[in-house]
Amino acid sequence: MRGKKWHFAVAGVLVALGAAAVVYNGTAAKREAAKNENVETAKAKPALTVTATLPHTVAWPRSLTTNGNIVAWQEVIIGAEIGGLRLMEVLVNVGDKVKRGQLLARIASDSVDADLAQGSAAVAEEEAMLAEAVANADRARQLQATGLISAQQITQSLTAEQTAKARLAAARARVQSTELHLSQTRVLASDHGVISARTATVGSLAQPGQELFRLIRQNRLEWRAEVTAAELPRIRPGQAVMVELADGVTIQGQVRIGAPTVDPQTRIGLVYVDLPAGSPARAGTFARGVFELGEAPALTLPQSAVLLREGFNYVFKLDDKNQVTQTKVAVGRRVEDQVEITGGLEPNTRVVANGVGFLTDGDTVRVVDALAIPQ
Repeated sequence: MRGKKWHFAVAGVLVALGAAAVVYNGTAAKREAAKNENVETAKAKPALTVTATLPHTVAWPRSLTTNGNIVAWQEVIIGAEIGGLRLMEVLVNVGDKVKRGQLLARIASDSVDADLAQGSAAVAEEEAMLAEAVANADRARQLQATGLISAQQITQSLTAEQTAKARLAAARARVQSTELHLSQTRVLASDHGVISARTATVGSLAQPGQELFRLIRQNRLEWRAEVTAAELPRIRPGQAVMVELADGVTIQGQVRIGAPTVDPQTRIGLVYVDLPAGSPARAGTFARGVFELGEAPALTLPQSAVLLREGFNYVFKLDDKNQVTQTKVAVGRRVEDQVEITGGLEPNTRVVANGVGFLTDGDTVRVVDALAIPQ
């Protein structure tokens, strides 16, 4: 009896387990079916309500933005022409405006004055000796026909006359040289302009060729723009350029000339832009400028249609089922709230116009009130 009871108990347990397994499998199947139904429902439901637009082509101003340095148009080095003498006086400093011929510095001239006085005395002496020699030569010429004077004496008198003339000429030349040295003790401005550097110091010993001052000729500055070889042919002399200085001030310059050559390593050429006189620009500073190159057609979209993600620009194209495809594009010029599309998108391609930051590739959207194409 006990054996039979034990067999009945085991059979009961197995039946219960089987019933539980059936119930569990049915519940799991229902759950999986509900999950699949939810996924299908989520896929069918639009992720976002958006508007759509089409790219359109307009004529936009074409400009070139580049950088460069502001430098002096010409910077003159003013130095000492005489050596071995001390600077006695320096009359100008950095930033002073000067005129052509203005006295900038004075070099000690005492020794030169003494040499000049000595030379002048030598000229007077030679002039007296010449007068005597001329008189003797004239007398010899008069007596030559009479035979009262020998040919040798006549030759000596004429030679003495020529020698006296030569000595006088040499003495006068030495005086002129001394006068030139005296003028070199006065350091003068070679042109109108502004002093950009000064190394002259009172009491220092001047040497020939030593730099004393630097002068920006006519206080004229230029901006040397760095332009790629591809863009260089588009720039013409006389074009207006808006130059933005380091402090944010913008001034208008004018292209003087473009460099005839480019750097073979960087493929960069210089464009020389004249800056207006009296501008706040300073030599040695960095500036940014914009060249206006006329108009060119542009394929444009609203800025709101372009998404910047991970350093790249994207738009979301729409298909017939309003499903979006994320597409990388290249952008160019920007005017107000419009951006130029330079690559990656064909004209007449419908794209999402707003809310692109909330979309991912493959989303389905609901499109309402499609934007009209601007004219």
